[in-house]
Amino acid sequence: MPSETLLAIGELARRTGVNPVTLRAWERRYGLLKPQRTAKGHRLYPEEQVERVQTILSWLERGASVGQVRELLERAPSIAPVGDWQSREQALIEAIGMLAHRPLDHQLNQAMALYPAITLCEQLLMPLLHSLARRWQTHFNARLEQAFFHTWLRSKLGARVYHDNQQLQGSPILLAVDSERPFDAQLWLCAWLLSSSGYPVEVLEQPVSGAQLLRAINQWQPRALLLHLGPRIDLVALERTLQGIDGVKLLGGETVSLHEAQLHALALPQLLLFDTPQAALRLLQQSQR
Repeated sequence: MPSETLLAIGELARRTGVNPVTLRAWERRYGLLKPQRTAKGHRLYPEEQVERVQTILSWLERGASVGQVRELLERAPSIAPVGDWQSREQALIEAIGMLAHRPLDHQLNQAMALYPAITLCEQLLMPLLHSLARRWQTHFNARLEQAFFHTWLRSKLGARVYHDNQQLQGSPILLAVDSERPFDAQLWLCAWLLSSSGYPVEVLEQPVSGAQLLRAINQWQPRALLLHLGPRIDLVALERTLQGIDGVKLLGGETVSLHEAQLHALALPQLLLFDTPQAALRLLQQSQR
């Protein structure tokens, strides 16, 4: 009989989208995976572990915490699982309120080691941004907290993206903004989701003219353009720029609903609209198949 196909941890990571650090944490801390070992101690995974990882991801997407997944895999629960996302979010908000880098780093580093980027984005980071937006409408220290958090988040995600980019090859995704907002957290979440999913990225976090954007595209030859929109757009100038760009064009952000009808009316080829970073990633993945 032919021997069973075994996968190295890098191949399992490639096929499931879960990075090796997280796969090892799931094994060591929670017993979710059971690899075989070579004589030198390298992990090898049977093919069925691919399906197991995909099942784990499906539970995480439904809101389960990683600590609950082992029991969920062993029995069919009668009620939906309740994750620990709210307590994690509250711990982050408390650290932001104290302007405390170390607990903020600790909380996010711990979560990044346990969860795939897209799960973290859906279950923790996007809800955190919405909670902070509500908090900062009335909180007396809002401007200071905002400056502290945005500086920290830009540094944190920028470092992750830089590290990922050093390991990746091929044409990048170009991320740019069509907005005068001083900081766009969702732009950097998009960059992090893409780089952690194997796409090299180039980021222009300050707006440039249409001619300058086309110059950047000629230089980098990206496989796709992802453009974050603000609350106001110059539709005529935007259409002129987009007509000069071949390939996939992802337009969106949290204000995309304000422009949806106008953008659809442009009827440009390979124009896709997204409202969240995770939606942008999924649209890009579908377009690349």
